[in-house]
Amino acid sequence: NTARAPMLRRKVAWRIMPLVILLYLVAYLDRANVGFAKLRMARDLHFSDEVFGLGIGIFFLGYLTLEIPGALLVERWSARKWFARILITWGLISACTAFVRTPMQFYVVRLLLGVAEAGFFPGIIVYFTHWFPMRERALAMSGLVVAIPFSLAIGAPLSALLLDVHWRGLSGWQWLFIFEGLPAVVMGVITLFAMTDRPRHAKWLSQDERDYLEGVLAREAEAKEAVRKVKVIEALRLPNVWLLALGIVATNTGGYSLTFWLPTMLKRLS
Repeated sequence: NTARAPMLRRKVAWRIMPLVILLYLVAYLDRANVGFAKLRMARDLHFSDEVFGLGIGIFFLGYLTLEIPGALLVERWSARKWFARILITWGLISACTAFVRTPMQFYVVRLLLGVAEAGFFPGIIVYFTHWFPMRERALAMSGLVVAIPFSLAIGAPLSALLLDVHWRGLSGWQWLFIFEGLPAVVMGVITLFAMTDRPRHAKWLSQDERDYLEGVLAREAEAKEAVRKVKVIEALRLPNVWLLALGIVATNTGGYSLTFWLPTMLKRLS
């Protein structure tokens, strides 16, 4: 079994990673497309930069509400069903952004989009613990993060093309939200059939492969339990937890500012 481990790792990676990367690519595209839509949406609806800034920020309030519960559902229920629910609801809500007319409607849709998408990224992290031993998990995460630049690279020219579409009385920015929201709905349906929750459910693995992988992951879980169980309140007292949180806040603030406002900055400078 040990000799076959590298082959098994490759087999699992090629089965799990392409779908997960594709899902995250679609997620980031629907999260960031408002930056491109703003170029025409602001003119048609007379929205100021302040309205867009608040709407962009409200997304993360909704996102925060279900992050931890969403991750727990992946652990205790079903990653496949939970991700399918997330994809279908966020795709529909993203498409509904095409029909907002007032700042309040924009705020509500962005809040609901955050709620709908919450739990996806932390859920993916939990999902990786069901498939990848500790040594391979960081590599899997790095592969997932690669989806972000690919999403922006694909989304920018696609969004530019959609902004010039005028059909059935709808403006280009409206078609942008519709066309970029629908793939999430389609991927949600595909996820129900293509994703496997845990190795013991994988018909594409042999019984020996399932037993070996489940055994490795079970031993890792037992080793962690044997060290010490830390309660949430104890974790919040650890300085390193707050340093890591501060680091991710700084990284995301800079990254999302660039993602959401770069189209506007380029337009004003060019």
